[in-house]
Amino acid sequence: MAYIAQIMPLLMKGTMMMAGLFALTLVIAIPLGLPIMFGSTCKFKVVRFLCKCYIWIFRGTPLLLQLFFFYYFPGIAFGIRFGAFPTAVFTFALNYAAYFAEIYRGGMNSIDPGQYEAAHSLGLSKHQTTYGIIIPQTLKVVLPPMSNEVITLIKDTALASVITLDELMRLTQGLVSRDVTLTPYLIAAGIYLLFTFIMTMISDRVEKHFSKYDSQGEW
Repeated sequence: MAYIAQIMPLLMKGTMMMAGLFALTLVIAIPLGLPIMFGSTCKFKVVRFLCKCYIWIFRGTPLLLQLFFFYYFPGIAFGIRFGAFPTAVFTFALNYAAYFAEIYRGGMNSIDPGQYEAAHSLGLSKHQTTYGIIIPQTLKVVLPPMSNEVITLIKDTALASVITLDELMRLTQGLVSRDVTLTPYLIAAGIYLLFTFIMTMISDRVEKHFSKYDSQGEW
């Protein structure tokens, strides 16, 4: 117990770094995925091509490779080195925005085309139809896959240790190497499980909330 009390401040420091990376990634990636999704389905070929390429690149290459690229490439090419934390936030946000864009696209495609026709017959503009009718219905469809991505993000934050970010996994590995004990790994596992449990509970409550509105026919 004395050893656990001794290492907990350091592990809490890593946990706060992990939580910050997690939160900022969601704050940026969730809204960023929406214009990327619209761009990938718009009628302008150049915009559609660029957005599709963006999604293809970030979904088709490992997040670990992307971290290395954005951390080392600016220094090699331009002599500029960004800090580990802003690089991690930037990379994670771009990566997860690509996944969220595809989730949004799948959700939009699941909406009955008759919804658009009904909105048009009522005289609603394209903007009103999209944001007032289609997107609210899409939310219910995309929540389960988005919840899975959010939970995956909690675990993926450990990858940021490869660019020397002092998040939970990097500090845990340092303690294991220094003290030759697996106790830090067990504590870190408990912290990750706690975060996952909390996000699972939040996701379940949000999904039930939207299901309730759907069952009452209020969409």
